[in-house]
Amino acid sequence: MTATNTRESGLESLIVDWLVNQNGYEQGSNADYNRDYAIDETRLFRFLSATQPDEMEKLGVFKSDLKKAQFLNRLRGEIAKRGIIDVLRNGIKVYPADLVMFYLTPSEKNIKAKALFEQNIFSVTRQLQYSKDATRLALDLCIFINGLPVITCELKNQLTKQNVDDAVYQYKTDRDPKELLFQFKRCMVHFAVDDARVKFCTKLDGKASWFLPFDKGYNDGAGNPPNPSGIMTDYLWKDILEKYMLAHIIENYAQVVEKVDQETKKKTYTQIFPRYHQLSAVESLLSDVRHNGVGQRYLIQHSAGSGKSNSIAWLAHQLVGLEKNGKAIIDSVVVVTDRVILDKQIRDTIKQFMQVSSTVAWAEHSDDLRKAINGGKKIIITTVHKFPIILDSIGSEHKGRSFAIIIDEAHSSQSGNMSAKMNIVLSGEVTGEEEDFEDKINRLMEGRKMLKNASYFAFTATPKNKTLEMFGIPYQDGDEIKHRPFHVYTMKQAIQEGFILDVLKYYTPVDSYYRLAKTIEDDPLFDKKKAQKKLRQFVESNKFAISQKAEIMVNHFHDQVISKGKIGGKARAMVVTSSIERCIEYYYAINKCLADRRSPYKAIIAFSGEKEYGGKTLTSAAINGFPDNTIEKVFRKDPYRFLIVADMFQTGYDEPLLHTMYVDKMLSDIKAVQTLSRLNRSHPQKHDTFVLDFANKTETIEAAFSKYYRTTILSNETDPNKLYDLIAIMESHQVYESGHVDSLVELYLNGAERDRLDPILDACTAIYKELDDEGKIEFKSAAKAFVRTYGFLGAILPYGNAEWEKLSIFLNLLIPKLPSPKEDDLSQGILDSIDLDSYRVEARDSMSLVLDDADAEIGPVPAGRVGGIVEPEMDLLSSILSSFNDLFGNIDWNDADNVRRQILEIPGMVTKDERYINAMKNSDKQNARMESERALQSVIFSIMADNMELFKQFNDNPSFKKWLSDLVFNLTYNPEGKPFETPYNDSNNK
Repeated sequence: MTATNTRESGLESLIVDWLVNQNGYEQGSNADYNRDYAIDETRLFRFLSATQPDEMEKLGVFKSDLKKAQFLNRLRGEIAKRGIIDVLRNGIKVYPADLVMFYLTPSEKNIKAKALFEQNIFSVTRQLQYSKDATRLALDLCIFINGLPVITCELKNQLTKQNVDDAVYQYKTDRDPKELLFQFKRCMVHFAVDDARVKFCTKLDGKASWFLPFDKGYNDGAGNPPNPSGIMTDYLWKDILEKYMLAHIIENYAQVVEKVDQETKKKTYTQIFPRYHQLSAVESLLSDVRHNGVGQRYLIQHSAGSGKSNSIAWLAHQLVGLEKNGKAIIDSVVVVTDRVILDKQIRDTIKQFMQVSSTVAWAEHSDDLRKAINGGKKIIITTVHKFPIILDSIGSEHKGRSFAIIIDEAHSSQSGNMSAKMNIVLSGEVTGEEEDFEDKINRLMEGRKMLKNASYFAFTATPKNKTLEMFGIPYQDGDEIKHRPFHVYTMKQAIQEGFILDVLKYYTPVDSYYRLAKTIEDDPLFDKKKAQKKLRQFVESNKFAISQKAEIMVNHFHDQVISKGKIGGKARAMVVTSSIERCIEYYYAINKCLADRRSPYKAIIAFSGEKEYGGKTLTSAAINGFPDNTIEKVFRKDPYRFLIVADMFQTGYDEPLLHTMYVDKMLSDIKAVQTLSRLNRSHPQKHDTFVLDFANKTETIEAAFSKYYRTTILSNETDPNKLYDLIAIMESHQVYESGHVDSLVELYLNGAERDRLDPILDACTAIYKELDDEGKIEFKSAAKAFVRTYGFLGAILPYGNAEWEKLSIFLNLLIPKLPSPKEDDLSQGILDSIDLDSYRVEARDSMSLVLDDADAEIGPVPAGRVGGIVEPEMDLLSSILSSFNDLFGNIDWNDADNVRRQILEIPGMVTKDERYINAMKNSDKQNARMESERALQSVIFSIMADNMELFKQFNDNPSFKKWLSDLVFNLTYNPEGKPFETPYNDSNNK
């Protein structure tokens, strides 16, 4: 009886046996391998002789050693110059012969091509002795196609206490990249493999070799799922190395990409190979299109760091090659990008993937797009900003064509009227002279629908509810219809795999401490809610406050970023501000701090348009002294290290040197994720990021990121019946009648002059003006809600509604004429009555925000809320200031050190309370919380003699009492009954 071979050689045998016995590979040997040329010479010449005997006869390689050497030298040179992928795809020319080195995968029903493909020789060699000099060095596995090496593998086995990282280390330290087999482009990819993980590298470069994960992902994170029928990584040899799949990857995915530096014009080359999620996504999409045809919608939720540009390029160029029954499924692919930078990036990437670049067109103007479609261009790339402008110029000849629309960073700009215009043009539906009023309404309604002759592929990292409902897959969950993405590569997986950094790992909120004082003797009444908002804005925008915060930013950047050599001393920082005015003030304040420090660094400012400031009209280009379109390039060069922004560069800006962000702007939901994610791009020398936040609560940031950390799901569909409710509210005010709607819409669609439309609109407006303020607010908010909701629902509902369509047109024309009720600002003048008495800022300890490890659900598109008048809560100025200072100013302690010391001791004292300990062990969380508060009260009384100041704040300040109660309970609650250990150490007792 023989025991199982659990050594590395056992895994090697398992892989080779599968490839040979189940997958039609041959097993090679070292005797077949020519070390001088890094080829399996035996199989190379057998393939060429069997498939192209006439060409080989011309070369005479079997008759003369000289001719043979000339041929092999030519082959080695072509591989070195063009790379193994191009040689396999396109063969080589060796005078006077033209040789095919690999027969491509056959198209559907092409029997002759299938027979040729079957003549390819796939082989695997174990323990390949690849080196001419160190002849005993051996590689675990090498995969050859027709004698040409395409893949190398180093294997490790966790049962012998080695894993994939040991295989990576072996490649980096023991596999000399100067060896012919390991030279750049000589092989397509190098795999490091163990029984649980797979990594790959396309360019071996010693210790600088960059290995990427090639894992399926598990629980929305890194790694691989347990495999009930075998080893976790057997998908590599059972699926990826299957002959047809490997050939498919060589033909359609693997590529050497050229990059040109725009300044130096220097060319660099990168060999790319798909990561597992990219291959999985594109193959799943192609399979679905083959099976279901055109007219579907797909949402691909791929995080930053997913390699989205390559995924879009692979998808686009393979969609145009899809065939069914010998006919193309897709006639043209339109790639719509959201950003100009990505427009060029994706365009260049796709061009390099396409075998015939003339099939790719870029549409910047209406003529470009029309010519591209009429000229039969297969892939047309444009930006979302240009797309609406050029739609109307396309003719009606495209109704019989099929389209794939790939939307990069799909957001709500793809819905509503934008979607309707796109759909009308691509369907070829245009207005004919014989159309009557009903025809026009029906055409507009159908135009809103997702087209039957187009499939939509929407890529986004952060899907909104509209995007999920429009493009996601609906599924039943109990009584609800939910929507989920078609394919997911999560932020969690991207972080765990090291493609992006966790921007919440070193997140530091900053507390502001300030006190406002009354500067007048009177005590007037103001609107409390509006006054609080104005006071907060006053404090945080006060020039002294900005100078204090600017000083913290500059000192932090020098002391914690530059002095610690972040990103090899090349780290940059972004300052996010709430307005253009704040942006300008920060720019001058930061520059002053830099000058005071005699810092060698400078700041760049970025905002759009012009701004009146200090009696001058300013632009960011004028302040910087160089054009805005060069900011990205200039920012990468010294002496520029700070980028101060107002709205610009908060989305779509991917700068790996960006390490630190200073936030002084309220952020929430998707804006928070997009803004902070500017830091997450990886760099070989970038190991962390840092956020210093002056404006947001940690709970807000945590909640925003939690929505997009794993798979995002729409919790329920938007209810179209809400539109009937909104119509009922509008009709109750009798501002319009059905005759008004019909008459106006008919005139409008028939191109009537303004002087025929306005009398109808003005008559309705006059009725609206007679309503009381409550009625005006109710009608106008219902009208806006109807237009917004129908603009979205009209694109996705299976059945049209002509009455809704007409009402939408009518209201869109009426709403701009409806004046809003005048609302008195009862907080007016409060800023003239107060002054800043004191201000200081203090950073709290850096914290790592840990996100909830579960799929997040987001609510459906709200059908709109009907507004009403909110009665202001009036209060005295002195009372408003007092509550404001209590809420936001925090406490200016007389003996701060003593207070801090005692606060740190309190949790440990509370955990000695027997009733609290019993409640934690034997009761629910609510009862334990009550016992915790009772124990805390007792502790506060016991230390009253030592610290009357702490006792007074606890008794008199509800905000402080709640904060301390929450802190103590959160630190001490432990139902398992483990002994309490203080989380603080001496270094934190500041």
